[in-house]
Amino acid sequence: MALCEAVVCGSSLLWPRVLLFGDSTTQFSFQQGGWGASLADKLVRKCDVLNHGFSGYNTRWVKIILARHRKGSSLDSPAAGTVFFGASDSALKGENPKQRIPLEEYAANLTSTVQRLQSVGVPESRLIRITPPPLCEAARGQERQLDFLFSIGCKLNRLNSVVGEYARACLQVAQDCGIDALDLWTLMQKDSQDFSSSCLSGELHLSPKGNEFLFSYLWPSIEKKVSSLLLLLPYWRDIAEAKPELSLLGDGAH
Repeated sequence: MALCEAVVCGSSLLWPRVLLFGDSTTQFSFQQGGWGASLADKLVRKCDVLNHGFSGYNTRWVKIILARHRKGSSLDSPAAGTVFFGASDSALKGENPKQRIPLEEYAANLTSTVQRLQSVGVPESRLIRITPPPLCEAARGQERQLDFLFSIGCKLNRLNSVVGEYARACLQVAQDCGIDALDLWTLMQKDSQDFSSSCLSGELHLSPKGNEFLFSYLWPSIEKKVSSLLLLLPYWRDIAEAKPELSLLGDGAH
């Protein structure tokens, strides 16, 4: 399917797609004011924006999910796609062994993810790799203190410096694979700005301002990749009143 066209199969219309693939920061991106919702709003009537976010998932589990996909699935030939993992993988080994993935395996898993996406028709030129956001250790500590009061007794299981190591590994994989990358971990801490109070809600999830921050840096890259997409359906004022099918079933120019 050409990226600037939709295909009609029987009574179904196959729209071009933008795929968002990641963990909780992707899963929650369609909430009000989320960066995924902002993308969908920008691309309305040009393509579908699909949320493939899995809260709490690490890259080891993602490899298993991707192995199930074949050509013709929702992953097939999107106009653009984001790959946004690392927040779960970077958990500390001694405190959160279930989610934690060793740094070397994390990098290998990211490479494998790219290769698997390529095998189902997603070229690297359409992908954008996003690093995990920075971690607010103060907020994490406050949450764990509350847990302790309720006898949960969880310890601090992530450190921002460790997340930074995973962010750098993410960038290296993107460079090695020839993929565009967005270094969210560094951008949110640029010039020693207080990212924790403005961009994060709690320890690592994005606040409304954090979603706006991510979208502002992501959109220029997405826009380039979808620049060939046409408006598939006209604005309502431009629909031919006497014969709307000319506008809705034709090329939209009538």
